[in-house]
Amino acid sequence: MIYLKNLPLWERSLRIGAGVVAGAYGVLNAGEPLGWLVLAAGAGIALTGIYGYCPACALAGRGLEKRAQQESGR
Repeated sequence: MIYLKNLPLWERSLRIGAGVVAGAYGVLNAGEPLGWLVLAAGAGIALTGIYGYCPACALAGRGLEKRAQQESGR
């Protein structure tokens, strides 16, 4: 299944950066259960940035195509 990107480039960059930071924290604290949880969350955040698709944003009805149509219609 092919997903349409629903994240702008600036947000994708922030998600990748935040995912890397959270992943690094998780790796440094991997002996604790919270470290593993933060590592998994960081991986998920980074993957949404890499793919440019956020399932939660799609459920909320957010999309790049809608924004582009609204801006061109003004």
